[in-house]
Amino acid sequence: MSEDSESAEDAPQSRWNVADWQGKLMIDCDGEKLGKLQDVYVDVENDEPQFATVKEGLIGRHLTFVPLRGIQMGPDALQVPISKRDVRSAPNIALQGDELSQEDESALYHHYELNYTPIETASKRRLARR
Repeated sequence: MSEDSESAEDAPQSRWNVADWQGKLMIDCDGEKLGKLQDVYVDVENDEPQFATVKEGLIGRHLTFVPLRGIQMGPDALQVPISKRDVRSAPNIALQGDELSQEDESALYHHYELNYTPIETASKRRLARR
């Protein structure tokens, strides 16, 4: 990314306008295209963006979850510090409406080697779509 890019971790939460991210191109750590961002999932405890869904492929499109930790926001694309290989090997997740099951959340966090702790609610789910 260019010098004009900004890390979401460095930006105050009030500056994250995730609605503006929808439809933006997402690229991996090597600049390879991952796809267009579809939806953002936030942590329900702090409302911080955790994952995005990316639409891949032209035929037989499917959604893939990509972690947003360390994202760099550029004028033309959002760059994540992981490889396309890691994204392609992520677990296939079936949504129940807009929600993931607690088991699917755990699988995503563990695949990307992120710390996962269920929250103290009836559903135990950490993520919500914004």
